[in-house]
Amino acid sequence: MDDVEITDVEDDNSPYRVEKAPLNNQDLSSLSLTVGELLSQYGWYLLAVTVLVYLLIQHLSKRRFSQSSSSSPQQTLQDAALVAKRQEAMEAARIKMQEELDAKAHIFREKQRQQEEEKRRQKIEIWESMQQGRSYKGTAKPSQTTEEASSSTTVLKPKSDKKPLRSADYNPLTGQGGSSVSWRPGRRGPSSGG
Repeated sequence: MDDVEITDVEDDNSPYRVEKAPLNNQDLSSLSLTVGELLSQYGWYLLAVTVLVYLLIQHLSKRRFSQSSSSSPQQTLQDAALVAKRQEAMEAARIKMQEELDAKAHIFREKQRQQEEEKRRQKIEIWESMQQGRSYKGTAKPSQTTEEASSSTTVLKPKSDKKPLRSADYNPLTGQGGSSVSWRPGRRGPSSGG
């Protein structure tokens, strides 16, 4: 098929002769026709398969990269040891804080118990002094013993040299009293100074 002759007939029916023209890309033209036919029949299938192969390659490369970077046994053992150390340190700190809190709570309970014991002792002293007919001063210091309280028998008397504020016959409900001034209602009507 390299040598092709093309003859053309002119209007006067005389053959017109064209010289031989060799086709240089004859193999490529047949190939392009074959590829064109394949694409026209199976184009969408080929496109889908190509995309799937591309995605599969991407997935495998990411997986291989992640396994190679994070799955070194030495590094994972170090990470596990580091996590275990951190958890042990946190647990030790929690135990220490709990022990401190328990110690503070024990001290607080001891102080509360001592205060309740002191109140109970004071109530017993008050009751005993009432039984003996003595009055008990609430202002006495807790360090003062019952013997010191019984030795002081002086009772404070109010001073009588002060003058009373009102006379003894004053009664606000009756309207009578020590003053000669009584209340009078004001004038009714419009005020003149307005």
